[in-house]
Amino acid sequence: MNPVSLITGSSRGIGRGITLELAKLGHDLVINYVGNTEAARKTANDCIAAAKAAGKEICAEACQADISKNQDRKKLVEFTKSRFGRINLLVNNAGVAPDLRADLLEATEESFDRLMAINVKGPYFLTQEVAKWMLEQVCSPKPTPRVPAHLKIITISSVSAYTASTNRGDYCVSKAALSMLTPLFASRLATNGINVYEIRPGIIATDMTGAVKEKYDKLIAEGLTPIQRWGTPEDVGRAVVAIASDAFPFSTGEVINVDGGFHLRRL
Repeated sequence: MNPVSLITGSSRGIGRGITLELAKLGHDLVINYVGNTEAARKTANDCIAAAKAAGKEICAEACQADISKNQDRKKLVEFTKSRFGRINLLVNNAGVAPDLRADLLEATEESFDRLMAINVKGPYFLTQEVAKWMLEQVCSPKPTPRVPAHLKIITISSVSAYTASTNRGDYCVSKAALSMLTPLFASRLATNGINVYEIRPGIIATDMTGAVKEKYDKLIAEGLTPIQRWGTPEDVGRAVVAIASDAFPFSTGEVINVDGGFHLRRL
């Protein structure tokens, strides 16, 4: 029986990269998306093909849900329960940038509320919902042998959690708040064998960063990151796979930087 992974915001970008890597590992997948059904279905089909090429047979299901909404979060969990009956890994990946980059002194309350709802409230309460289900799995008087002792929760954050960008302050604040999710849930769940991690990507080539490609091409060439290239969704996916493969059984609450060394302070 394959492990089951639920990945939010996984029809494209970093989320798609994560699902493809988990597919190669042999995980059954719930691919969450908000609006682009075609992209979600393509990702599901591509995951099945990638798994087959790696000698694995998996199931990949797409589920529409807006994680900023309580009823949609519950729908997503119920979908996973009905399709698979278990969960081994939650990856909180869904997130948005501001619709318009605005100076800190001009940014709107509407944009702030939108980012906090999707980037913070959604992952926080989805993790709560999934964590309770995981506890049922590991603490049941008759636990199913198909569920391993160490279940996992991973949150995909950003270097913007600690890097000030004054033309998207709402985004930075949301990512800083999101980073606290990992130590909180790690502390609460460790004694039950549920490990919690944060992966902190840097400059990753996706459609979200396409509009600033020229800017970051120049900065990377000038040495912004010690590893002088753009990151890829596959880079983030490989970090997720390392955790999913039990490479860090004695670690929880850990932050793993996938940023080309951006976090280093150099003279």
